[in-house]
Amino acid sequence: MKERIEAVKSNIAGIKISSSAELESYRIEFLGSKGKMKELFGELKNVPNEEKKEIGQLLNDLRQFAQSKYDEVKEQLESSDASIEKLDLSRPEEYIALGARHPLSLVRSEIIEIFSRIGYNVSEGPEIEDDWHNFSALNFPPEHPARDMQDTFFIQKGNNPKEEFALRTHTSSVQVRVMENQKPPIRTISPGRVYRNEAISARAHCFFHQVEGLYIDKDVSFADLKQTLLYFAKEMFGEKAKIRLRPSYFPFTEPSAEVDVSCTICNSKGCNVCKYTGWLEILGCGMVDPNVLEASGIDSKAYSGFAFGMGVERITQLKYRVNDLRLYSENDVRFLGQFKSAF
Repeated sequence: MKERIEAVKSNIAGIKISSSAELESYRIEFLGSKGKMKELFGELKNVPNEEKKEIGQLLNDLRQFAQSKYDEVKEQLESSDASIEKLDLSRPEEYIALGARHPLSLVRSEIIEIFSRIGYNVSEGPEIEDDWHNFSALNFPPEHPARDMQDTFFIQKGNNPKEEFALRTHTSSVQVRVMENQKPPIRTISPGRVYRNEAISARAHCFFHQVEGLYIDKDVSFADLKQTLLYFAKEMFGEKAKIRLRPSYFPFTEPSAEVDVSCTICNSKGCNVCKYTGWLEILGCGMVDPNVLEASGIDSKAYSGFAFGMGVERITQLKYRVNDLRLYSENDVRFLGQFKSAF
């Protein structure tokens, strides 16, 4: 009898129950009115009197063991079922707000893509620059107003007060580094953040983003520059876009020009955005000054080139009609959310 009790106990211990149906089968097999527990208790009368007490105790322990397993598994299944029942499968899925790329990132990527189609690669450089790369190599004379504290953030790097550095005021400094380390032909654009010591307003900020381009090779002409910029304008603003070049001055280019694009908002008819001129200024450009080429170790008699630079905020303003530069850096999700579809 003892062997049978131990066998039943081992059998109960080895049973795995994972569903209500399996639990009910277990109950019927061991605890039901015709189960094994009932059968074993029925055979107690055949046990010798001197063993009945011991066998009876073993049977009671077995029944408690079987019942405790039943109760434990039942509780586990009921708690699992309760958690499942709390799920309303008919409800719509929870809405998870999707982010959006920043409008400046969108336009910056588009500018890079446009110029990459005509062979321009991307060059990057440090935002903290020395005087040579930020000013002197670009033909800025010592008395140039851009060196004044009102335009530039000067900083001291290290313990030497004579070692003057600045937050770069343009990404032309990257072009200098390219010319110093690469032989012509050179065809590159330099996107990046730049800094100016200016009061923050709707039309100006102390930091903004530029994309500057440089092309140096033999027999490069102003006509090449104009055709490159016309191609860019049509790709960015549409096939009907036109450009015009107005004489200007930059220390690192000669001759220099400001470039306007036909107003896409009014189709050049005149509106408050273009101040009723039909034109919008988008960038500056010019032929690289021979002094800049020579400063970087390039023979100005053998090579010529052109450079151009545009503000990403300005292009974004024209493309998406954003009239306040401060919106780009305030991280207002209501503003940024408007560009979710602009991928």
